[in-house]
Amino acid sequence: MFKIRPLLSALINQRLTLERNGGLYNFLCMMSEASRDEQTAKPLKRSNEENEDSAERAQDAKRIKAEGEQAEDEKKYPKKKVALLLAYSGKGYYGMQRNPGTTQFRTIEDDLVTALIKSGCIPENHGDEMKKMSFQRCARTDKGVSAAGQVVSLKVRLIEDIVEKINGHLPPQIKVLGLKRVTQSFNSKNNCDARTYSYMLPTVAFSPKDYDTGNIAAFRLEPETLQRANRLFALYKGTHNFHNFTSQKAPSDPSARRYITEMSCGEPFINNDTEFAVITVRGQSFMMHQIRKMIGLVIAVIKGYAKEDVLERSWGQEKVDVPKAPGLGLVLERVHFDRYNKRFGGDGLHERLEWEREGEAIRAFKEAHIYPTIVETECQEGSMVSWMSTLPVHDFEETATVTQDNKDQKQDNADVGNEAD
Repeated sequence: MFKIRPLLSALINQRLTLERNGGLYNFLCMMSEASRDEQTAKPLKRSNEENEDSAERAQDAKRIKAEGEQAEDEKKYPKKKVALLLAYSGKGYYGMQRNPGTTQFRTIEDDLVTALIKSGCIPENHGDEMKKMSFQRCARTDKGVSAAGQVVSLKVRLIEDIVEKINGHLPPQIKVLGLKRVTQSFNSKNNCDARTYSYMLPTVAFSPKDYDTGNIAAFRLEPETLQRANRLFALYKGTHNFHNFTSQKAPSDPSARRYITEMSCGEPFINNDTEFAVITVRGQSFMMHQIRKMIGLVIAVIKGYAKEDVLERSWGQEKVDVPKAPGLGLVLERVHFDRYNKRFGGDGLHERLEWEREGEAIRAFKEAHIYPTIVETECQEGSMVSWMSTLPVHDFEETATVTQDNKDQKQDNADVGNEAD
């Protein structure tokens, strides 16, 4: 019995040793497996890091290449200041000037800037900041107003066939007709001495107020009526306070004083079986809706809704209710740079900003895109006849009320027009 106890003790010790060794074995096995997993994970992590580095290197290479190409373009085609002669039909557009943040109101400049970018004339990243390209337009035409001789100034890359490439990205109703190098300090708005506009309208606008406008094609303007209209238009010549011919201008505001050098109506002509005439006005600059209201007031006098003395009263301090003719027939014909031409036109380095050589292209564009749009829209929609029906609601004898002024302001806001120059 005493011999058995040491034997059992030995067996127990041996089992404990085996269990301890087995646990150690299992632990070593687990460590070995973890080591193998870690060794397997390292190549995977290294592979992912290499892929990420490769992608970053590819992006860097692409960026460097793009910057290199841009730098090469800058070197090959350095930016130069130019003046672009632009013609457009304004129907369907909310004026000339871009309206940042209001993309639903499409403007002429929206399409022009897009074309400049796509043609490679200006960097894409400058499209939303045209000030970097020193961009300026000569006149901010209103909603629906067309132009045959608009001028914009900006810096561009002088690429080959630049005019053709720009036009290749423009819709048919907008076209660049000419390009000229100008001085680095040139600003198409500030350097402009005067602007000439035309207004094409059906002569039925000068008919008596009791005339049946159901058949405007039957109306013919009498020579005596034309003479009277031109006598009234001539009263606008000189410097007057036109605060009644725009919105939100007080009589004391110096900017309401504008200088008019010419205003007259030409001989009538037949187009699409309807008689039309063209009114021409030249002035130093114009305010928003000013020309349309100048024409609207004369029409009201000719038709018998207002007395002739209303023109004199409209330049005074009191508020006068002045009707605004439709915008359809208004066209920016030409902008004038007399002082610039006198100073730089003969220096041997810069051309005079006159566009006689482009005269035929200007006429062709007007006959193809501007005049047909005015005539067809007028004949189909009758904008002048519809506007004439609103003349009886105007009170030309009493001082305009605040209510009427607010009504006009709401209409101006609805037009989303840009102040004309």
